[in-house]
Amino acid sequence: MTDAVFDAEELEAARVLFAHPVRFLMGAVAISGLPDPDLPEVAFAGRSNVGKSSLINAVTGRKDLARASNEPGRTREVNFFVADEKLRLVDLPGYGWARASKSVARKFQNLGRDYLRGRPNLKRVYLLIDARHGLKDVDKEALDALDVAAVSYQIVLTKADKLRAAEVEKVVAETLQKVSKRPAAFPRVLATSSEKGTGIPELRAEILAACFA
Repeated sequence: MTDAVFDAEELEAARVLFAHPVRFLMGAVAISGLPDPDLPEVAFAGRSNVGKSSLINAVTGRKDLARASNEPGRTREVNFFVADEKLRLVDLPGYGWARASKSVARKFQNLGRDYLRGRPNLKRVYLLIDARHGLKDVDKEALDALDVAAVSYQIVLTKADKLRAAEVEKVVAETLQKVSKRPAAFPRVLATSSEKGTGIPELRAEILAACFA
């Protein structure tokens, strides 16, 4: 599903880092409340039902670090998690909310945009896309915002276990083609499954490479 771009040593280094303590740091509701930009950060963005919380839990090997909810759009803060006191994972508010008013949704989506534009220690954004659906029109606004912010972002396909291997390969190829001319898109697409663990070691390695390369 993905090219083997990381060797066994790199995958093990990433596993070890996330085997160390990972803790919730804080949730910010305004840009003024963000922690000091003193550690490298990677952020996770995506539609509110794409499985962000489950993926963060899978990456960190914790069941309840990020709270998954049956109600889309529950994440209305920018939430920060610290891994081994060396880097931060940032959970951005979801977009495409089903149960939030337009004014409420806009407020928290603007918070996410402000974070993207003004965070000097942000190394990469992982934009989560449901593998069963691929990139949709609703995702275009997020892609445009990331390009405007000039932040390196990488597409991560979630729920890849719901598809056959050949179908996943097709979605990966189609997604790469769609973002190939976007200026801030990282030229690899990673297929993952939080439930099965598919792609999680590679995603951990991508995070380490983004933060410390």
